[in-house]
Amino acid sequence: MTEFSRDLALLLTMAAIFGLINHKFLKLHRTIGLVIIAMFSSFAILALDALFPSFNIGKQFRSELIELDFADVLMHGMLSFLLFAGALHVDLSRLAERKWVIGVMATFGVVASTFLIGFAMWLVFSAVGVAIPLIYCLIFGALISPTDPVAVLGILKSAHAPPSLEAKIAGESLFNDGVGVVVFLILVGIAVGSPGGETLDAGGVALLFAKEAIGGVVLGLVGGGLAFYALKSVDEYNLEVIITLALVTGLYEIAQLLHSSGPIAVVVAGLLIGNHGKRLAMSDSTREHLSNFWTLIDEILNAVLFLLIGLEVLLISMERGFLIAAMIAIPIILLSRFICVGIPISLFRLRDTFSPGAVRILTWGGLRGGISVALALSLPAGPEKPVLLTVCYVVVIFSIVVQGLTVGSLVKRLIPQDRADNNSQ
Repeated sequence: MTEFSRDLALLLTMAAIFGLINHKFLKLHRTIGLVIIAMFSSFAILALDALFPSFNIGKQFRSELIELDFADVLMHGMLSFLLFAGALHVDLSRLAERKWVIGVMATFGVVASTFLIGFAMWLVFSAVGVAIPLIYCLIFGALISPTDPVAVLGILKSAHAPPSLEAKIAGESLFNDGVGVVVFLILVGIAVGSPGGETLDAGGVALLFAKEAIGGVVLGLVGGGLAFYALKSVDEYNLEVIITLALVTGLYEIAQLLHSSGPIAVVVAGLLIGNHGKRLAMSDSTREHLSNFWTLIDEILNAVLFLLIGLEVLLISMERGFLIAAMIAIPIILLSRFICVGIPISLFRLRDTFSPGAVRILTWGGLRGGISVALALSLPAGPEKPVLLTVCYVVVIFSIVVQGLTVGSLVKRLIPQDRADNNSQ
């Protein structure tokens, strides 16, 4: 058995066992239940390590996780499939109706949040006696600002938000992670230099952003368009499923080669195939098989992803200063989210109407997830990495568990079901 097949077998087995435990006993949302069980399993491993240090149980699990390389597995393996599966089920017409507010929140909102969180955390780290340069605080702001589409779309299915509000949250989360990754890469490039060793200036930053963001959109349109015509030319659902698989994997790899944003390219292609493709290029049979296939892929990868998030507690540092900074970071990030959502919605309210409590729901429903953890793990080795990883992990766990468990109740309290059913904006 190869190392890859062993790791895959272990992850799928744990996901199945933990999922069964959650289904039988905890009865929580699947992803939240997996995170909680995996996290407590990690704490149990740490406790056994403390009680029986000679067994080196924790060390063995840590080495397995390090070898697995969560950042690489997510960013260059699972993410493209998860984003495509999410975008495939998003109603583009609802998204288009709210394109301006979604666009502003996914771009300017992410950038503004990056700086708000970055400067605030620079003060927090100084106050708790942890020396972190400002540029790394801004890097933390970039990796924690985007809401995670995988976490958001999974929880939204059971939150029963009005369709219009769901479109805003889903649309923003699908695009702002791509923008967040671009901002993250730019700031890391400023901190450590570009891959060629040169320092990025203002022109280099603008060029990198254009290549990543705009290039991602163009690549997604081209790839999605080619796949659309390929799907339209045949009526064989097995082949059409393979075409979508080729689209996702090929598009992401081409984006990496061209230094464009793979996440943005895959999302754009997914929206195109999920709307125009389903409506104009597929038979009813193909549409059903394609939807079922990608729903299954989404469920399996979600289970593995959130299992890994729960297990990553074994890699974080439990230093007191790090944990204090992490606890202070939670309200800072929520306040930043409130500001960066509230200002655009307040401006757009001058000509549009929004669901009651939209700002509060968008704030609390903006979950952070695996993308933030993966970016933190991908940071270059240095004294800043352990503290940023710890703070990021605590924020993500709070977001998934606390916010994820309560966002449905918040929606019900702010928007009674009869109003949610009739609400169109």
